[in-house]
Amino acid sequence: MDQAEKLRNIIKANQTKQRPLARVIAVTSGKGGVGKSNTAINLAIQFKKMGQRVIILDADFGLANIEIMFGTVPKYNLSDLIYQGKNIKDVITWGPGEIGFISGGSGIAGLSNLSRDYLLYIIQNLAELDSLADILIIDTGAGISDAVLEFLVASGEILLVTTPEPTSITDAYSLLKSLNGHKRFSLENSQIKVIANRVGSKEEGRNLFKKLDTVVTRYLKLPIEYLGSVPQDVQLSKAVMQQEPVCLTSPSSKSSKAFVEIAELLMNGPGSDTVQKRGMTAFFSHILSGKK
Repeated sequence: MDQAEKLRNIIKANQTKQRPLARVIAVTSGKGGVGKSNTAINLAIQFKKMGQRVIILDADFGLANIEIMFGTVPKYNLSDLIYQGKNIKDVITWGPGEIGFISGGSGIAGLSNLSRDYLLYIIQNLAELDSLADILIIDTGAGISDAVLEFLVASGEILLVTTPEPTSITDAYSLLKSLNGHKRFSLENSQIKVIANRVGSKEEGRNLFKKLDTVVTRYLKLPIEYLGSVPQDVQLSKAVMQQEPVCLTSPSSKSSKAFVEIAELLMNGPGSDTVQKRGMTAFFSHILSGKK
């Protein structure tokens, strides 16, 4: 029995148990500095307020954006689960607003060097996240590296954060082009949703999306959806400096209200009841299926 077949058998076994599967959402961007991690954190806060159990996986290896923005230093990270025998609960750190997060460390980057049996053990351990979270948010690295694309392909539900800067829009298109050309990208099993960040008005956000959608439709034939915009907000900037989520420090601010609208659309908007919940076994198995 080869590795791929073993992975499929684990997925089937977990499905047979009929336990709930986590909704996996990847938050990404074509370039750094556009507010991707901030978006991940504040959406997590809103999901929590809506009664969802949320865990963030900081997959931007080496930068530790989530722990910096939370002002919380984790005792262990994903590497400790993979290489030091820690269990999944050990590597979850609880930040403000009772949001759990897992620091990636360099863990996943080294998965291809592990034995098949150990990979299966790790996947079974990570599958326990389905019983600990309703929503798992993957905060990917920025850009079009192989690691970022693997996470996007495996997630299925992708939130692309961009800003009105021409370079940000261009880089967002480049990311979508690379994703569309990935050998394991499935258009039928993927949803791509765009968030316009740091806009001066809702109209500017809609115009940003129209520009991106026009070129994506013309050259990639790739359907993308507009989720909404987050305005420029001095309260958000202050929250970042204080290493706290703006949705906790200033819940009545313009940016917080925007995150509320986006979270509600994701949870209760058109098509929300048809979102495919893949669960963590399928997520990591999909990533490892590309590692021969």
